[in-house]
Amino acid sequence: MGMLKRIKMIGRARINGLLDSIENPIAMLNEYIREMEQELQKGEPVLAHQIYLEKKQNALIGETESLIARRKAQARLAVKQGEDFIAKLALQEKLIHQEQLNLYTGQLAILQYQTQTLYEQLDELKRLYHELQHKRLLLISKANTAQSIKQMQKTIVAFHSETIANGVSRAEDRIFMIEAEAQASKQFMANPYTAVKGYIDPGLEHELEQVLQVVKKEAKPIEDAR
Repeated sequence: MGMLKRIKMIGRARINGLLDSIENPIAMLNEYIREMEQELQKGEPVLAHQIYLEKKQNALIGETESLIARRKAQARLAVKQGEDFIAKLALQEKLIHQEQLNLYTGQLAILQYQTQTLYEQLDELKRLYHELQHKRLLLISKANTAQSIKQMQKTIVAFHSETIANGVSRAEDRIFMIEAEAQASKQFMANPYTAVKGYIDPGLEHELEQVLQVVKKEAKPIEDAR
């Protein structure tokens, strides 16, 4: 009864229902598997003892059948010899052994039914045991995958919200700065002195002054003529 009750408690429907509601299905499955391993270990000696009882009952039936056959033969022999009293004693024992045989046969049928039931219970336990092991492997795989996805999602969210935004902003600023520096450098390289309005090259100061004086002298007669 204990083993049958255990099987009912850990039946497929109950297992599936519990797995949907418990917080840690893997831990629960591990506990079920440990319990089933203990029940299987207990079931092996129980089955061995049951088989022993069945064999012993068969031997007892065989001995009783032999006694019945001997008493029957003794009764026939006594009748042939005219020993009716001895024949009655032999037949009396035969009847007693026959009643015992009927009892033993009924007991054997019960033992055989119990043995068959025990075999079926153990087979069901083994089937559920392997099913739970398979479920545990699947759950472990799913849990690892889910945990990895969850961790990746956290990383992606943090990376997008902080790293990417800040990184892109810094990259844009850097690119704009490089472009500005390149443009300024290009402008100065093309005309390093005239690029800036009102700037006079110091190296040309003396020559420019001489040219300016010439221009002034040429302009003076024009002004005087006016």
